[in-house]
Amino acid sequence: MTKKERFDKVFPILEKKFGKAKAALNYETPFQFMIAVILSAQCTDARVNIVTKELFKVVKNPEDIRKMDIKTLEEYIKSTGFFRNKAKNIKLNAQMMKEKYNDKLPRTIEELLVLLGVGRKTTNVILGDLWNIRQGIVVDTHVKRLSNLIGFVESDNPEIIERELMKFVPKKYWFEYSHYLILHGRDKCVARRPKCLECEINKYCKHGQKLINK
Repeated sequence: MTKKERFDKVFPILEKKFGKAKAALNYETPFQFMIAVILSAQCTDARVNIVTKELFKVVKNPEDIRKMDIKTLEEYIKSTGFFRNKAKNIKLNAQMMKEKYNDKLPRTIEELLVLLGVGRKTTNVILGDLWNIRQGIVVDTHVKRLSNLIGFVESDNPEIIERELMKFVPKKYWFEYSHYLILHGRDKCVARRPKCLECEINKYCKHGQKLINK
């Protein structure tokens, strides 16, 4: 079975299971969403939503962050982990948005990567969620792990994984592919205790078939 043939079997099953792809992070403005994505590094979406529920009462746009003392920002986001570095990046990010983009969030990978705390994974999330722009595939820990287990790639390098996936995943599904694998990684393909016998895609998963055959 080729990678494309495997994808054509797996994707419709996950699409039927999870339905329309949408962000798990809560926000009202594009700038708020970027902050939420930055905070989500090494942190659960559920925890980020708890934190931003209070933070976003006073932060709507970059100007609100520029006016906020960094210690105050750190207190708001403390429970997301690595809060000092995140607060520093968010503050510098807000300043750079004023200097470079007139406080409007840009819509290209190249422009977004200029902002501190915004890596390639973050840019793909922002572009896909906010504007349905597909310039790449989000490769987080779930996508990396599941893409290898299913048999789509053989690499631990996110950039290589993204390039390989883009060869056979249709561009119109780039955002959904990542979204479904993340959800499936939380539901059935859990890192420490994968539920392979219960998994909906086990017939088309290399790892799942190995375990079932044993």
